[in-house]
Amino acid sequence: MKMQNLKKILAVALLCVMFLAILSACGEKETLIIGITDYPPMNYQDDNGKWIGFESEFAEEVGKILGMNVEFQVVTDWGNIVMELNSGNVDLIWNGMTINAERSENMAISTPYMYDAQAIVVRAADKDKYLASADLTGVALVAETGSTLEETIKTIALFNNADYTAVDSQLKGIMEVNAGNADMTVVDMIMAAELINVGGDFSGLVFFDREELPKDAKYGIGVKKDRDDGLLKDLNDAIKKLQDNGKLEEIAKKYGLADWLIK
Repeated sequence: MKMQNLKKILAVALLCVMFLAILSACGEKETLIIGITDYPPMNYQDDNGKWIGFESEFAEEVGKILGMNVEFQVVTDWGNIVMELNSGNVDLIWNGMTINAERSENMAISTPYMYDAQAIVVRAADKDKYLASADLTGVALVAETGSTLEETIKTIALFNNADYTAVDSQLKGIMEVNAGNADMTVVDMIMAAELINVGGDFSGLVFFDREELPKDAKYGIGVKKDRDDGLLKDLNDAIKKLQDNGKLEEIAKKYGLADWLIK
């Protein structure tokens, strides 16, 4: 074979390889990394380890609209969610994230889509003791670090004299009360209603509202501040589409959360 012909064959082969690589790349979807915690009924795992729940299915539907795969990544310290976004470890914080002034200043936040309220969780035998008490001196109180629940504990006079300890998640707070290691925790009402008084592992606990607790908060999805690839706009457009076509309400009804939706 002449050298000239061999060069032509090699050139054609190289072009074919490059073409196939381009086609392969075009067929690959980008992946949206979503920061979460274990938070029933929003994000939790089924028996096969698949993340399910309202937020999980919501995120997957948004991924379909955006043409992106969705991958869930556990955030071990909720107090570091801004750092998780800024470092690029996650693209979104999407886990029943309550919108507040500090978060609005340090991250971009989607259109709010669900209301939020807070509840106190105690052992059933202690309910009458704490239901109306104005003095929580010495009460062993726990809540999720870096959360709006912790913000409530640190800013509302009711909790001034409690013995407060931060834990790494709302679920851990409930588990600590259930195990007798704490007397009380403050959690999102949605989680309390999902886990307590349903005959499961936490049937010995009760939750209740107090007039001092916030009731008018809303959930949103956190995005890195000043991210310039249009993700926030695309996210908001997808949320609106799911609201308009009824899919978001369908998912919410599946998890008993339709009454919490912002409509």
